Amino acid sequence: MADHIGIVACSAEGAALCYRTICVEGAALLGAHAHPEVSMHTHPLSDYMHCIYRDDWQAVGELMLSSAHKLRRSGAAFLICPDNTLHQALAYVESRSPLPWLHIAAVVAARARAAGYRCVGLTGTRYLVTSNVYPEKLAEQGIDFLPPTDAEREEINRIIMEELVYGRFTPAAIAYLQRVIERMKAAGCDAVVLGCTEIPLLINDGNSALPTLDSTRLLARAALQRAVQSSP
Repeated sequence: MADHIGIVACSAEGAALCYRTICVEGAALLGAHAHPEVSMHTHPLSDYMHCIYRDDWQAVGELMLSSAHKLRRSGAAFLICPDNTLHQALAYVESRSPLPWLHIAAVVAARARAAGYRCVGLTGTRYLVTSNVYPEKLAEQGIDFLPPTDAEREEINRIIMEELVYGRFTPAAIAYLQRVIERMKAAGCDAVVLGCTEIPLLINDGNSALPTLDSTRLLARAALQRAVQSSP
């Protein structure tokens, strides 16, 4: 038996990709059609955005904490949040959490170090790329990073919030992200962090000028490993 994974979800597309990855890739570790037990809870994205718009990360954390308590009652053994931006709030409530968490940026940074990357481009919402979520975890691994320019930051944020979270995936959005990644490569980056859990639905190693660090699938795989290794 593997440990029960709790998913504190936010936006639907990223959470669905994380859940699907756990279920599909679980078979490689546990046998045909097998995967750990998984429970998910999500507040409406609008509840989170009302807090984020007023820069109230304590309130964001309280929403995450309420999901954590519900998942604990469902039997989860540990928690993941397939939303990079929400990790800004984790520090406010982690000490009061009923269960331990895997930190998405820590998982990505560890993978970047294992791959030997020295400088990574960072993509994500404007809230994420101006926060300490990735700089802190990358610095712990001795890795530098390059954020988007101001103009890139705003357009990527628009693509995420007006298109991706609604399940809209357009050629124009793919082309824009490809140009951003090409600029990051020219600036010296040797990989790019897909730091929004919906971006991997547009960008992957096959259409990116740089190797990708897919935060959604990396978190799902780390959860799978923990679930299997922590069980008797």
